[in-house]
Amino acid sequence: MSMPPLFCARPSSETVKSVIAALLERFGNRAATGEAIRAQHGHTRSYLETQSPDLVVWPETTEEVAEIVTLCAKHVMPVIPFGTGTSLEGHVNAPVGGVCVDMSRMNQIHAIHTEDLDCVVGPGVTRKLLNETLRDQGLFFPIDPGADASIGGMVSTRASGTNAVRYGTMKDNVLALTVVMPDGRIVKTGTRARKSSAGYDLTRLFIGSEGTLGIITEITLKLYGIPEAISGGICSFPSVKAACDAVIMTIQSGIPVARIELADQVQVKCFNLYSKLGLPEMPLLFLEFHGSEAGVKEQAERFGDIVEEFGGGPFEWTVKPEERTKLWQARHDAYWASFTLRPGAQSVSTDVCVPISRLAECVEATQKDLEETGIPAPIVGHVGDGNFHLGLLFFPDDADEMAKVKPFLQRLVKRALAMEGTCTGEHGVGQQKIGYMSLEHSDAALDIMRGIKRQIDPKGIMNPYKILPEA
Repeated sequence: MSMPPLFCARPSSETVKSVIAALLERFGNRAATGEAIRAQHGHTRSYLETQSPDLVVWPETTEEVAEIVTLCAKHVMPVIPFGTGTSLEGHVNAPVGGVCVDMSRMNQIHAIHTEDLDCVVGPGVTRKLLNETLRDQGLFFPIDPGADASIGGMVSTRASGTNAVRYGTMKDNVLALTVVMPDGRIVKTGTRARKSSAGYDLTRLFIGSEGTLGIITEITLKLYGIPEAISGGICSFPSVKAACDAVIMTIQSGIPVARIELADQVQVKCFNLYSKLGLPEMPLLFLEFHGSEAGVKEQAERFGDIVEEFGGGPFEWTVKPEERTKLWQARHDAYWASFTLRPGAQSVSTDVCVPISRLAECVEATQKDLEETGIPAPIVGHVGDGNFHLGLLFFPDDADEMAKVKPFLQRLVKRALAMEGTCTGEHGVGQQKIGYMSLEHSDAALDIMRGIKRQIDPKGIMNPYKILPEA
């Protein structure tokens, strides 16, 4: 017996008109059908074509989200959650139209429990807003993907970032969620307790589900005390391999590095052009250490000793916040800095992740592939966990370059998988990486994932045509 479709089809024009009319009546000026607004909410930072929803609506409560989803379920209308639009793999496209649910007005910080080191926030709260609010209480939330993403979007894509080597990723820092299910039911997946053995771990099921299983409307997060002291710095190396070997020894030596980031020589050139850093155009590590004043000094000195073993240096470090901020701002601006190499080009940003022992091999093979392909792509990496990113800079109106983009991306993924890695360490799957899921996962594993999707969302309305390939 054939299985039912995994995702819903495009609804009829009558259905679309009916749902739009009902939502416009219910939400008034918190719903919009303007072409520009719809295109903004269906945009993508990849080479994928923008596919706009039929309507955008801005709820303000969990109950309003449930109303929207219940109506859409009744009419089998697609529902696409939207955070800040900073995702990179086509997560917010609406390939069969539907209702885009913009969560930006659900941006309240509901509670901060200082003694328990946790907080409860709405999905529209952004990373920077949260940390600005927490600072006065001596707390911070460490997950830092670079962009000022919404917390709901970071949960949905299982975000990571520069601090992951010490503090983990979103899956390690979410205690509980409130989720509106595809039939409109409201479900809480856990409590504020730091651990539980009570049943299946529904929280982690929804983390990284990219809106395909429900809409997250409330998040309980772990928090951390702001370190007494922070030191940070940079260090150049003669090769990517030398830099990666220094990282491996640093981690194996038990040095509790908080951030350790790689930039290849092409990316360093971009930093110099964009952020005026004046650095040697060689592979570079950015580092940060958290702890006591004595502790961060010792950690920096121990890393300096490791640097010498691999021909790197000098390791220049500082505890001055303004100097550290300048360096990390340059790192966070890597995406925009890359365009200095090819003004007017388009960038397709992607990532893979491999065991750190294979990282240098994977990066160097990728650099060689880029040279042969003839399209520049600066490389940056969260080398503490084997994850690296690149932005392929191409001109869409150049047919020869366009013909090289997809094959290069396929080779990149296959290279990572051959090294026992993954097609994405933190960007997520979205639309752009669906084709790689069958390379990374067995048929049995994909069947289990499809079974979960069908059980939770039998009508296939939640963010359709993302993550999972049809059987």
